[in-house]
Amino acid sequence: MLAASSGAQEAPKPLRAGIVGLDTSHVPAFTKLFNTKSDGELAGITVVAGYPGGTDMPASKDRVAKFTEQVRGMGVEIVDTIPQLLEKVDVALLESVDGRIHLEEVRQIFPSGKPVFVDKPVAGTLPEAIAIFELAKRHGVRMFSSSSTRFGEKISTAAQDPALGELTGATTWGPCSYQAGTPDLFFYAIHGVEALYAIMGPGCETVSRVKGPVHDQVTGTWKDGRLGVYRGILRGKADFGATVYGTQGIVRIAEPPSYEKLCRQIGRFFRTGEPPVSEAETLELFAFMEAADESARQGGKPVAVAEVLAKGRVTAAELLKE
Repeated sequence: MLAASSGAQEAPKPLRAGIVGLDTSHVPAFTKLFNTKSDGELAGITVVAGYPGGTDMPASKDRVAKFTEQVRGMGVEIVDTIPQLLEKVDVALLESVDGRIHLEEVRQIFPSGKPVFVDKPVAGTLPEAIAIFELAKRHGVRMFSSSSTRFGEKISTAAQDPALGELTGATTWGPCSYQAGTPDLFFYAIHGVEALYAIMGPGCETVSRVKGPVHDQVTGTWKDGRLGVYRGILRGKADFGATVYGTQGIVRIAEPPSYEKLCRQIGRFFRTGEPPVSEAETLELFAFMEAADESARQGGKPVAVAEVLAKGRVTAAELLKE
């Protein structure tokens, strides 16, 4: 774990950051934030190296060259392999937009022992996500994964709004699109699902889903009877937002994702080693999304999150034998 500086006025120890996967808009955005801002959690962290990577997923292959050149223009050294990158950095951001290769990539990163932020989705399947967290523990690596929506000022504090009273439920919404080869909600809907969990917290028991041509609606029933709903907007105006229900009031939120708020959380994590989102909550969130796919296959029937998670753990154990 990397310790923060002890002196109140002393500048924090410089940290060299490396990015694995240069095929998402997050890469130039995060690099600009870390390399140009020097206050608070961003102070002293500089992106110095990048490994392009890339896959046949259109979102990857069609953009990797453009984003690689953008960060090269920011002074980031481009390297040919992950091991080469690890020789040059203290901390790592796994940004590959295709979650299907994250397990393969962390197998190369984790033996270094360096702290890692894994961008969404943490993996291409729930079993792979479970395997990634298990590998991190085996190597003594600190890691976390999250969408930027979770850390919005309004979303992150919604459940504590005094106008709300006791939280009784929430609905979140946002743009929704699918990517072949991964569960439907993993690619872009994860932003709205992450916001839902930021408000509701863990504890979802069953998930049911209605998938239509305009909206994709997923309803979770929490163990205390609360309902949490994600509404994916497939067509039409598609802002991010939420409605939060309480015993004393209803709070409405319109808040776009903030890369800066996420990067500040990443910076704090790199300094302290303390993840802002727990492994248990992240894995439940991914089980929620896998359960949504299973519900769609069963015509909208409720699917138990615990059963999906248990099956995922069995498959993950097989993956870890490879």
